Amino acid sequence: MPRPARDTDSIYHLLFSYPKMVADLLQAFMDAQLLALLDLEKMRRHNSKFTARQGERRRSDVVWEIPTRQGGSVFIILMLEFQSGIEEWMVLRYGGYAFLLYQQLVDERKLKAADGLPPILPILLYNGEPRWDAATQVQTMIRLPAGSSLWNFQPGMGYYVMDEGSYPKEMLEASPYLSAILFRMEHPTDPEGMVRAAQDAAAWFAKHPDGPPVKHLFRELLLAGLTRLKVETPHVVPENFQEVVIMLAARVEKWAMEYERKGKLKGKLEGRAEMLFEQLQDRFGAVPDWVRTKLSEADLDTLKGWSKKIFGAEKIEQIFQ
Repeated sequence: MPRPARDTDSIYHLLFSYPKMVADLLQAFMDAQLLALLDLEKMRRHNSKFTARQGERRRSDVVWEIPTRQGGSVFIILMLEFQSGIEEWMVLRYGGYAFLLYQQLVDERKLKAADGLPPILPILLYNGEPRWDAATQVQTMIRLPAGSSLWNFQPGMGYYVMDEGSYPKEMLEASPYLSAILFRMEHPTDPEGMVRAAQDAAAWFAKHPDGPPVKHLFRELLLAGLTRLKVETPHVVPENFQEVVIMLAARVEKWAMEYERKGKLKGKLEGRAEMLFEQLQDRFGAVPDWVRTKLSEADLDTLKGWSKKIFGAEKIEQIFQ
């Protein structure tokens, strides 16, 4: 029995619950200087206790503790954002989460002031549209003149943005990382582009048998993406990711051929309708709007039939009777 479809939020949360998937994401898109500080082999999941404004736990926020090569650890707050719009106050949400995390660490690990607090690296993984342009540093939102002594007392908070749709196609196609293939699947320009990305994902899994066990999640993302692109999929879909890619590649090729055929037919219809309209103008002068509507809605055989009536008709209405 096929499992029920999950939403993208749930799929991403499961994807980035695997340390190898998080490491792949950071290696692919993190600033090289920041990446050099992290010992990704020893990262471990931290059980955070963040809550949303309504008091419900946010499933799409994942916290990882990663040792640094300089000693100690950094806590990465990975926030997964799927809104169609941009959250202008995201930096404030991150600030709230950072202090909640600090309070949790103090309480659970019995930290004292002399122990200090570990560094935090907030990362936003953004899946939506349009491109992310909200402030990433809280101090840029504080209205104070430069040089004011009040700056000494203002909070500082920032976050790192990974905007999936902002990376150039050429960069993603050249990347060896699974996360880059994920971004291509999530932001294709056409169904063929999505299938090419899925084929690359299947090849990646075959080449990396010890990689994160997420093929079933890529299968779900592929099917969801094709639905968004309005590509018809069969009622019964194989559970194996490779089989799904092969099946859908054939269906998308068929879909593309049908789309091309319809496009050619549409062009032929528009050309015939325009020619008939000009003939009507030459024969009868001004052509009423209702005639233009009829021409735009007619099929090829109907247009041919009307064309034959032009020279025998005394009034334009007789052609369309």
